[in-house]
Amino acid sequence: IYLFYIPNCIPLKSPVPHLVLQLDPTATPSYLGWVVAAYSLGQLIASPFFGGWANLRRSSREPLTASLIMTVLFNVLYMYLQSIPDKPQVYMIVARGLVGFSAGHTAVVRSYISAATTLKERTACMANVSIFQAVGFILGPVIQTCMVPLHFPGPVESPSLHINMYTAPAMFASILAVINLLLVMFVFKEHKVGGLEEAGVANSKLLDVTEESKPDLVGVLSTIFLFFVILFMFTVFETIGTPLTMHMYAWTKTEATLYQGIILGASAASSIVVFVIVKILVKRINERYLLLAGLVISLGAFFLFIPWGPSLPPLAFIRRSTSTTSSTKSTTPPSTTTIAPANRTVSPEGCPWQYSWCRHVPALPLFQYLAATLVFSVGYPMCQMLSYTIFSKILGSQPQGVWMGWITAAGSLARTVGPIYVSQVYDKSGPQATFGSVAGVIFLTIIFYLVMFRRLVPCKSTADREN
Repeated sequence: IYLFYIPNCIPLKSPVPHLVLQLDPTATPSYLGWVVAAYSLGQLIASPFFGGWANLRRSSREPLTASLIMTVLFNVLYMYLQSIPDKPQVYMIVARGLVGFSAGHTAVVRSYISAATTLKERTACMANVSIFQAVGFILGPVIQTCMVPLHFPGPVESPSLHINMYTAPAMFASILAVINLLLVMFVFKEHKVGGLEEAGVANSKLLDVTEESKPDLVGVLSTIFLFFVILFMFTVFETIGTPLTMHMYAWTKTEATLYQGIILGASAASSIVVFVIVKILVKRINERYLLLAGLVISLGAFFLFIPWGPSLPPLAFIRRSTSTTSSTKSTTPPSTTTIAPANRTVSPEGCPWQYSWCRHVPALPLFQYLAATLVFSVGYPMCQMLSYTIFSKILGSQPQGVWMGWITAAGSLARTVGPIYVSQVYDKSGPQATFGSVAGVIFLTIIFYLVMFRRLVPCKSTADREN
């Protein structure tokens, strides 16, 4: 069941450069934000749907099978965007939205794990889920990096098939989805544990037990809000990485894809170590205190992301082309003039001239960016894993498909809002305003968390029965 997270994470890093280089080289950052957000918008719609389906049928197999079939079909559609002659930009958004819709099974997976574990087992199992999700995020950038030698155009470019550095990850994700589909059909067997079946509780009494387990609605909604903020800060970090490194370090699009893939892969690898450590710490320290520590560490990371240095980022060239027109065809090629102020570093790539903040916002040193990424790689995994665990325990022994759908939808909403927020704030005000504002949001969230701290406890009836 853990393998479901891997195919969904692999193609996440490819759509933006795919659109820029292949479909619309003139696409604006604001439009690219909508492209990235389309995936999460699709998952936002699908998560409550698949969660409700699992609750209604009291089975996880059907929604999981349907979502995997969708994953294969919609990734194939993404691969063939180059072959669509009319408005491929629109189809890019549609394809990403549909791939996101197929990822709605995330709610079903976590709901099944909640039903198949006791309170004592749940934290470790949720940690395992997060580890496999981190493996997916490792494979995504790593596979994208491994596909860079395919270049664009790739070795196979025809109307019937496109294999290049941007479509190959989607092809690989489709293959993994097919493998998962076969495992669900022929290997996967559902088990409902929670201590009830093993204790010999009859199915006729299961509904009575569920009705007794009334979770604290305030705690449930508070955890959903916390999860929204946690995913929002991750989405800002994930979305801003490529344009930030291109603007601050004058990396080309290919270099940004390669180096950012390595950075994110290393970040995901370090998060696996964090998950393992947290699995050990929860035996001695309450999850709520560890979640608080994760939020504080994430706040420190975003404060560290704020550039404070004395130097300015390198400015990109501005090229103006002029040509001579006459009644006859001119054989003189256009002339190109590079315009730049005195005493400023200029390069073919760098901070765009149309961004006014490039002329006064300090540059972010590479070592500071890497250090902040490392700190965030410790704080975010703690928050992500423990928020799910606390949420599951608050819900108790009732079927959790719908509620897991809503918390997943909250995360998808954050992943929808995040890229749009970055495209607006970063374009107009730069990294100082972007990272500073997110740090302010995290600070206010910590205060909210402290106010709600006593409400984020396991459902009493479930804890009493298991004790």
